[in-house]
Amino acid sequence: MSPMTTHERFRRIFAHQEADRIPIIDDPWAATIERWRREGMPADVSFVDYFDLDHVARYRVDNGPQYEERTLSENEAEKVYTSSWGVTMKQWKHAASTPEFLAHTVVDPKSWEAAKVRMKPARDRVNWDYLAANYPVWKQKGYWTQAILWFGFDVTHSWFVGTERVLLALAENPAWIRDMIETELETDLALWDMVWDAGYHFDSVFWYDDMGYKGHQFFSMRTYRNILKPYHQRAIDWAHKRGIKAHLHSCGDVRPFVPELISMGLDALNPLEVKAGMNPIDLKREYGKDLVLHGGINAVLWDQPEAIREEMQRVVPVVKESGGYIFSSDHSVPSTVSLEDFRHITDLAKELGAYR
Repeated sequence: MSPMTTHERFRRIFAHQEADRIPIIDDPWAATIERWRREGMPADVSFVDYFDLDHVARYRVDNGPQYEERTLSENEAEKVYTSSWGVTMKQWKHAASTPEFLAHTVVDPKSWEAAKVRMKPARDRVNWDYLAANYPVWKQKGYWTQAILWFGFDVTHSWFVGTERVLLALAENPAWIRDMIETELETDLALWDMVWDAGYHFDSVFWYDDMGYKGHQFFSMRTYRNILKPYHQRAIDWAHKRGIKAHLHSCGDVRPFVPELISMGLDALNPLEVKAGMNPIDLKREYGKDLVLHGGINAVLWDQPEAIREEMQRVVPVVKESGGYIFSSDHSVPSTVSLEDFRHITDLAKELGAYR
């Protein structure tokens, strides 16, 4: 089969058809990229081009409360700053890690009301110059394009209000949680309506909403159905009304939610976190005809050449059957993975993922 562009490849995979090979994408930590630069990857070349991977262009509008962003302290190792979502956080500069969330502006319904009035859709929340400059390039080069949505349980608890606060409120004040998630999503979609109406049409919506951890979920199915599900459904319906795909990233063990997500029309699920309890082969056999699987290659093994080779040889031939699979780690590529480790993994993915 002749080589395809990323867009051609993704279209066939999302149609559960074979392509020339499976798409291969990933998200290394910044510390991982630093390591690869030290080990010889040129500074002026992206890792996607360097390893000849698939090109996915992501774009996000600004649906937040737009609080002032300030750097509070900074040294060689770390930076403490405030985000536009009103969160004070510490980010390590040379370590593969999520930030440490130190303080939040929105901590109760009263402070939420003050934030909510700041979350009105307006054209200046879209970087039109960036779209005008880059969108034609993405299309001309055959990239797969993703409209990033920013809403839900994960966004609210980690990047906006605080984990313990949100978990308690799910039980004690669910109306507050619903109002925040609805405002996040509706502001987002109003902005994406502007983008769409201006002629910038993307191939899928993609959103982050981690709903599980190792061996379990953050909340019950009943809570999911009562609080979060209507907004997931709204995002899926928005995408399908425009003829594009809906793609969810949800870390942790989310197995109980998978049939529910399929019934709602979700097209793809990522990252299939193996160490949390997600088994990509079982998921393929049970749901592979209905859901594109993205990920499921155990990141714990990526710095162990023989172990990851054996794992890929076991998993990839099964999950790639009849299309419907996108290759990546089951989480961001850790900084323990060397440049040569990653080269061997992506070369093997191309070999095992080829359709002959």
